[in-house]
Amino acid sequence: MEFSAMVAHESDSGIVLTKQQVDEDFLGPGDVTIKVHYSSANFKDGLAITPGGGVVRKYPIVPGIDITGEVVSSEDDDFAPGDQVVAHGYGIGVTQHGGFAEYARVPAEWVVKLDGLNTRDAAILGTAGFTAAMSVQALLDRELTPETGAILVTGATGGVGSVSIDILSGLGFEVIASTGKTDAADLLAEIGANEVIGRLPEDPEAKLRPLSKARWAGAVDSVGGRSLAYVLSAIGYGGTVAASGLTGGTDLPATVMPFILRGVALVGIDSVALPIEKRRELWGRLGNELRPQHLSVIESYAPVTEAERVLHAIQRGTHSGRTVFGVAGEF
Repeated sequence: MEFSAMVAHESDSGIVLTKQQVDEDFLGPGDVTIKVHYSSANFKDGLAITPGGGVVRKYPIVPGIDITGEVVSSEDDDFAPGDQVVAHGYGIGVTQHGGFAEYARVPAEWVVKLDGLNTRDAAILGTAGFTAAMSVQALLDRELTPETGAILVTGATGGVGSVSIDILSGLGFEVIASTGKTDAADLLAEIGANEVIGRLPEDPEAKLRPLSKARWAGAVDSVGGRSLAYVLSAIGYGGTVAASGLTGGTDLPATVMPFILRGVALVGIDSVALPIEKRRELWGRLGNELRPQHLSVIESYAPVTEAERVLHAIQRGTHSGRTVFGVAGEF
């Protein structure tokens, strides 16, 4: 069997992503072979085609950390031909060929059977949407409710931010969206934001205070850095911040004051190595009570052959929402 793939190669001029015909042996080891319907655009995919990006150790590689599609063969009894599935995290797209190809092969313990979602919806969600669901679940686990108070979402136009707003709004929370994109207010309101504010802190040059006036009951943060430090200082008593990003930097210039004087919890969110049973359980909730209501609003579509263009937009910070890459029928 021969099929098409977008393959990243190292060259003297950097890393190039080119369409290539490959055969089944190219796929490598795995229990489940998937006919890929869709993948999606993620920051990590952008790093995979960036020299020194730090996520890929060996080229060539098929990027695409998100895979959704249909099982065509399986050596594991839990999956059968025709099953609609999603796979993401672990080594997909970085050590194991990912979703930017007509077929993918992965271990069965990386695969989730879809319930309540079709493959396109699952691709709109992808890693970013799953990270958002993990973040919201972390707030719920800490017993935050709509009655507790407003929830802040930073990096609101990104994949994690936009899906978080959608889920939180659907659960009845008041949502405050923080973004530096001043033209995004209408979109954010459409997906459920009650208020849109600028980047945090409002004065980027101001010295951060150990504790600020309590403004929010909790937060979903995908920015990190000074922004996260400020957010922690402004969370009310017993609040929780779920942190998953570092676009604002890896340093955290905070103090222990929010933790020891207000009982604030900082929960780290990692969707890459989450055990498969927890992953499958949360995907089940994403297809049911946590299902976002505005996926079509945050979705953009592009054929996978245009992946490089979209990933460069993510790297430049000009990308919003979630871009789904059509794979089946797009080569």
